[in-house]
Amino acid sequence: MTRTKTNNKSADEFVPEFRGQVLNWYDKHQRILPWRAAGGKVPDPYHVWLSEIMLQQTTVGAVKPYFLKFIEMWPSVEDLAAAETEDVMKAWAGLGYYARARNLHKCAKVVAYELSGVFPRDESALKALPGVGDYTSAAIRTIAFNKPATVMDGNIERIMARYFAVTDPLPKSKPQLKMLAAQFFDGFEARPGDFAQALMDIGATICIGKTPRCVLCPLAEGCQGKAKGIAETLPRKDKKKAVPKKIGHVYWIENEEGQILLHRRPDKGLLGGMAALPTSDWVKRMKSPDISAPLFIKSSNKSNKKQPMSIHHVFTHFELELILERSTLTNAPLPDGHYWSNIPKPEETGFPTVFQKAFVAFIKD
Repeated sequence: MTRTKTNNKSADEFVPEFRGQVLNWYDKHQRILPWRAAGGKVPDPYHVWLSEIMLQQTTVGAVKPYFLKFIEMWPSVEDLAAAETEDVMKAWAGLGYYARARNLHKCAKVVAYELSGVFPRDESALKALPGVGDYTSAAIRTIAFNKPATVMDGNIERIMARYFAVTDPLPKSKPQLKMLAAQFFDGFEARPGDFAQALMDIGATICIGKTPRCVLCPLAEGCQGKAKGIAETLPRKDKKKAVPKKIGHVYWIENEEGQILLHRRPDKGLLGGMAALPTSDWVKRMKSPDISAPLFIKSSNKSNKKQPMSIHHVFTHFELELILERSTLTNAPLPDGHYWSNIPKPEETGFPTVFQKAFVAFIKD
């Protein structure tokens, strides 16, 4: 590909110099992460794949305990493939974006049962796996198998935007940022996995979002964003649209045996496949929203209650308020997916975060 000329240096000088600065820094300052192969050891593709799926739209700090829990419960991809889906979803609870967990289990089965437990190295074969897209396939190829591939996560996008002073906002600038990054990845057989992880580490620890630590950065001398005094403003982003607000009821219903009614949510859709407390529909937040209880639930909120308890949760595309309501059942049969369960300890529910909040609030009430 065409390489960028910068700082009055030819591309043949500039690109190797950039790579050298990044790798020299990494040799001294790399992060110690549980999924990384340390001390020259060969990376475990299972660990690389598992961590990359977990890290999608999630911070390293949040992922670490989940990764350690998963490899303790399921040390190999074959172990994960043989697990019950319910157990996988429960172990994932709280990490969010639950479609990742469903695809994780599906992918484990494909690798274990169709590929003899071996992750493919070919890009097209990797992208054919459930839940593996452009970024994840490039990361696996580069980190697990040390094959050149352009890896683009949010950290690397931010470095490219600042280093080359790209002022077009995201997401419009994504193709340009990937093209700029590709010149440092494409065709370089030496340490492609280390180079990708080095850029990620620089982005995560030095070229951070609001206040970049330019004085510590190995790339500061050539950074055009720093030279122009605009590094902190990059990458720019299109203005976000107002987030819709929704409201609903969440119900606590016990039977004579002291069990609680739970709902296994449909596999498709938000929080698919997760165990949860029953709820009403979630409707648009208005002054007097019409919230109808499911036909098999008797609404028991009293009109003289001035301020019913509620919990608030923010999803990617909307905010939700759930009003807590202790209720009973009508004579109608329970719909599919609803079942009685012994009341679990708060730390053992396996609920997604929004329902964990509601469960704890009910317990405290």
